[in-house]
Amino acid sequence: MTTAASVRKVPLRSELPIADTWDLTRLYPNPDAWEAALADYQNRYPGYTQFKGTLAQSADRLLECLEFDKELDLLAERLRHYSMLQTSEDSSNNDYLEREARLYQAFTHAAETAAFLTPEILAIPDDRFDAFSSDPKLAPWKTRLALLRRAKPHILSEAEERLLAMISVPLHGHDETFSQLTNVDMTFGQLEDENGQTVELSHGAFSSFLVKTQPELRRKAFHQYYAEFDAHKFTVASTLANSVKADVAIARARHHASAREAALFPDNVPVAVYDNLIASVRANLAPLHDYYAFRQEVLGLPELHFYDTYVPLVKEMKVRTTFDQAIDLVVAAVAPLGSDYTDALARGMRDRWCDRYETKGKRSGAFSSSSYGNPPYILMNFKEDVFSDVYTLAHEAGHSMHTFLSQRHQTFQDYHYPIFLAEVASTFNEELLTHHLLETTDDPKMRAYIINRQIDDIRGTLFRQTMFAEFEHVIHAMEESGEALTLDAFRAAYRKLLETYHGSGLVLDPELDLECLRIPHFYSAFYVYKYATGISAAVALARQVLDHQPGAVERYLSFLSSGGSKFPLDTLRDAGVDMLSPAPVEATLALFRDRLAELKQLLA
Repeated sequence: MTTAASVRKVPLRSELPIADTWDLTRLYPNPDAWEAALADYQNRYPGYTQFKGTLAQSADRLLECLEFDKELDLLAERLRHYSMLQTSEDSSNNDYLEREARLYQAFTHAAETAAFLTPEILAIPDDRFDAFSSDPKLAPWKTRLALLRRAKPHILSEAEERLLAMISVPLHGHDETFSQLTNVDMTFGQLEDENGQTVELSHGAFSSFLVKTQPELRRKAFHQYYAEFDAHKFTVASTLANSVKADVAIARARHHASAREAALFPDNVPVAVYDNLIASVRANLAPLHDYYAFRQEVLGLPELHFYDTYVPLVKEMKVRTTFDQAIDLVVAAVAPLGSDYTDALARGMRDRWCDRYETKGKRSGAFSSSSYGNPPYILMNFKEDVFSDVYTLAHEAGHSMHTFLSQRHQTFQDYHYPIFLAEVASTFNEELLTHHLLETTDDPKMRAYIINRQIDDIRGTLFRQTMFAEFEHVIHAMEESGEALTLDAFRAAYRKLLETYHGSGLVLDPELDLECLRIPHFYSAFYVYKYATGISAAVALARQVLDHQPGAVERYLSFLSSGGSKFPLDTLRDAGVDMLSPAPVEATLALFRDRLAELKQLLA
């Protein structure tokens, strides 16, 4: 009989060594310092009113206002960064939640006070605005002003902008509700692992069980995990529905033709890029279906379920990697980018940029996050027995170094790169990691393991994220056409896509319909397609670097350093890849086919 003492539970944060956590004192030495900074912000934002009605007077006056706004934005970003990271550490900590709530109240009031700013800048007559933009004093603001002017058709009156500012927090509150429900309130029970030890099932432990070699362990984990989502399915469906409704309402308020076009507008990405991605992937699903059939054969299963699609096909490989070993692997893999890059990355990851392991109440998954002039922190839920977590570290390190170099080379107003580019930098590092691992092993089994991992990475990032992107398009279109977004509607739409993308070779358990209710990215609408375009661009750029094409490294580092100074398609074209063409996506799909053929040979 298992005793409570023998149950392996998710540890409390207080039980971790300090060295395994990130060092937030670089942002604020303590909560009191954060409180003082918040008070400073609250005292300063009323100063916006001094500029009201004066922005058309001169370039000097416009510059003064822009610099005032920048200083407030710098302070706000740092305040938000600290608060978000603490809440991510422990979503159940009331002090963190209370501080975050007060911060967003302050942001709302500040946004109301500054609501006149954008409409007033856009009201400046064209000839005068052009003269201001050409003034040398405003040269550092040229890109920002051009982007602002481009958005003119979608900027509302001062009163309307003030109203949107007032309701921005509740309009986007569904993400917080989803996070609280899935990361704090939901409990997934306990499971006995292959060693007879009872383990507390969590988001992180679920991923560990999916790579277990014992089919029954995978099956139990899957059904037990989704039983909790089934118990809350109406609540989560309502949360997702209201998030979609908010997306559509905001898009309509800002005179966009659809929520999707509203999401693509800031990056100047044509809808054709989104549609072409889906069309290219749909036209190349046969190799994915072939892979499922091969996977079933290798695993020796009478039928293949979703929970059988993550376990490595090379059963004999028992890969266990400590976090420090993972750092070494990542740093060695990115060596082609030069010592400046690798030295900065190694120093940061060993100097507490990273919050390493899962703890009670901690946000699931992984991310990289920074504020200007501060470390690009990395949140991980690292598992030593989940080799994909090494790839996750490489992925987030790519984000962090993108931020690091962007901050080094760009002003505050131009350093924010769009997500479209972010997913290129992260996936590029994963490609270099795969190449490094293949180059440094002479073990056919290890080679098969790594190739299997790359196949699954393309499957998860290109095929799977494209399916997610199509689901987002479908459910937003449903809302825009007046269809009801009910639990059954979500499940039916998702089931149809599951059947198309996975084919008849994969048994689709009824619980898998609920997967659409557990994806956090659906609360940042039309985000996930950027993973699919990102891996396609990354594969092309990594191949240029690894093939030692002249200037490839310099172009790539210039891409990382460019921040948000150009539109993403222009930035990528300068780096050496054209995402308006289907070629990058098709090349990545071809890589999937080639790797599958190689894996079949290795495992023959």
